[in-house]
Amino acid sequence: MHRSTEESSIVRSTSAEDRQLIAGDTIAAISTPAGEGAIALVRISGADSIAVADKICRAKATPSEFASHVQHFGEIVDETERLIDQVMMSIHRAPTSYTGEDLVEISCHGGMLVSARVLEACLRAGARAARPGEFTERAFLNGKMDLTQAEAVIDLIRAKTDLALEGRLGEKIRKLRDELISLIAHIEASIDFPEEGIAPDEDERLSARLDSIRNEMSILLATAGQGRILREGVRVVIYGATNAGKSSLLNGLLGYERVIVSETHGTTRDTIEEMINLRGVPVRLLDTAGLRTSTSKLEREGIARTEKSLETADLRLHIVDGNAPKPSHFGKQTANGNEIVLLNKTDLSEHSDWKHFAALRISCRTGEGLADLEKEILARITMENLRPESVVTINLRHRDCLRRALEACDRARKTMNDGLAPEYFSVDLNEALRAVGEVIGTVEVEQILDSVFGQFCIGK
Repeated sequence: MHRSTEESSIVRSTSAEDRQLIAGDTIAAISTPAGEGAIALVRISGADSIAVADKICRAKATPSEFASHVQHFGEIVDETERLIDQVMMSIHRAPTSYTGEDLVEISCHGGMLVSARVLEACLRAGARAARPGEFTERAFLNGKMDLTQAEAVIDLIRAKTDLALEGRLGEKIRKLRDELISLIAHIEASIDFPEEGIAPDEDERLSARLDSIRNEMSILLATAGQGRILREGVRVVIYGATNAGKSSLLNGLLGYERVIVSETHGTTRDTIEEMINLRGVPVRLLDTAGLRTSTSKLEREGIARTEKSLETADLRLHIVDGNAPKPSHFGKQTANGNEIVLLNKTDLSEHSDWKHFAALRISCRTGEGLADLEKEILARITMENLRPESVVTINLRHRDCLRRALEACDRARKTMNDGLAPEYFSVDLNEALRAVGEVIGTVEVEQILDSVFGQFCIGK
């Protein structure tokens, strides 16, 4: 088997020059959000991180003498030995740290000024300011996590609901890689070591193994949409004619008065967006400008934004005034995809035009029907295959890798069907393995060799 050493390298996201910086530099950053708080955390990572701590910390012992993973009380001083703050400091020695390097964590008093002065002391003592995501990048480069776990860190930070934290993509991808490696090893062993008497799988068994892999890839690719939903929220656009109750509906679903409600037509001129949590599913509610013919340039711009929002909506809530006659063009307006028609103002008498009309009847004034609306929204989301009990979601990068892997497997399947020699579809399967490996950030083709010699005991 002919393999280059390049194939066993880890996928990199930045340049070779940056890699050199990462290998030798000691970095520092404030790891807590900007603003007021009781405590702020400043991190230092790299070969000289403990030496930096020795320069700026005054305690009963020097930080280099601290036991690993133990908090110590001390004082941070500037270059003139002037006190900056009293802190708690811990040393996390490599490799048992978040980054896999020597790591120092300084818990100082919260507030932008104090944390900035502590960070400045670190930089003056020899560290450099960390780039965005560099601590997690180092954790990946030092083998502390794979790429999906690194990406999950930002998902954890940005998570809108508990449901968004339950992804298990890395586990699925590693299992998929193992299955590909085993399949490739079997095929290539039969090709490269015919003297060992290793017979390749029969055609049906070989095809079944490959079809199982292709099916797993297809299932993962199908979660791309729900991954976006869990990270960003379901886009639910509230729209309808002016004064139908759109802003009142937004307020009712939020549970507080977010938007000023007026009986004057055309008061909402722009799109207003808010997030709610429906049983673990993040929902982005968009209140839009009312649809009508208007001579106002400002209102026309708002209506144009409404139409644009409708094009990108996952679900539309078309709210109408049940106390008013049904518009003549109403039937055409509602035939536009995943939509719930809401007949508002059930606290008033319903106009005869709406008799027997299939719609969800609500009252934004009294709250009647809003609980049923929430259930219906969740039902529509479930129809779109958002399954909370088995959340394994992929982002755009994962989707591109898996798409290329599936295409390579499809080519291998066609080659099998055409009756060509195993050497031909082995090429496609190796391409699929590389693409799958990119998801978790490793393409270790040497594992194929391990599988060959381990599985078939060649050379005994």
